[in-house]
Amino acid sequence: MNKKSQKDGFGLRNGTAIPCIGYGTFKTPDSEVKEAVLQALDVGYRHIDTAAYYDNENGIGQAIAETKVPREEIFVTSKLWNGNRGYENTLRAFDETMNKLKLSRLDLYLIHWPANRKQFGDRAKSLNAETWAAFERLYEEGSIKAIGLSNFLPHHIEELLETAGILPMVDQIEIHPGWLQREAVDYCKTKGILVEAWSPFGARAVLDNPLLLSVAEKHNKTAAQICVRWVLQHGILPLPKTVTKSRMEENLLVFDFSLDEADMAAIDALAPMGKCARPDEVDF
Repeated sequence: MNKKSQKDGFGLRNGTAIPCIGYGTFKTPDSEVKEAVLQALDVGYRHIDTAAYYDNENGIGQAIAETKVPREEIFVTSKLWNGNRGYENTLRAFDETMNKLKLSRLDLYLIHWPANRKQFGDRAKSLNAETWAAFERLYEEGSIKAIGLSNFLPHHIEELLETAGILPMVDQIEIHPGWLQREAVDYCKTKGILVEAWSPFGARAVLDNPLLLSVAEKHNKTAAQICVRWVLQHGILPLPKTVTKSRMEENLLVFDFSLDEADMAAIDALAPMGKCARPDEVDF
């Protein structure tokens, strides 16, 4: 992992560069997100992650319009929510997202969750395929720089590839100490799909874990910084979230140290903790 700053990019298959640390906005309400994003941009973030489900695209659009950072330097991601799956629904939902963000082109658009058999039975596979077909159209029309997935596991992607004309470029999944999802990560790497980590801090139990605290003390860092660095050293893009400016800054100060092999192996071996969402079991 040879990134030297948060502005260094991971390269996507189509040549698009994506800044290697993103700023997450989940659960930041629309009334507060504009100020939070302006602060994030001020401290150096150039990659903003949102979703229709977060209900804060309006505020993020306002921040991008008001910041002095040029639009071409800001990488913006949004996601299609589950209630808008399907070809025509996806196209309409994308227009709504763009109107809220006030953008003429989106940098990355993701399917937020796969349709699964628990909720849709045999219809799940075709519903994901129809949704992806709309993503391909938007990409080919030039409305989006890159398209991808979120919370898709290898078997979901394999089914999608049976009809897909374009291989997904990104898969954003839950990854943090105690939930590496190694099988999914390894699969995506073999396919050239960049993995992004949502919830890289996991839950309070992760940040309070004795091993994480010990490694943090060893490197004179915080447990949160260890989480971000651990994700990066796995070749995964972390999306830390905070509304506190000092912590925004802290989460970027991860390029002046490295975790050694023993650190990485010990963190990799932690037992499951945190949310540990299972895409085949959700029913929303």
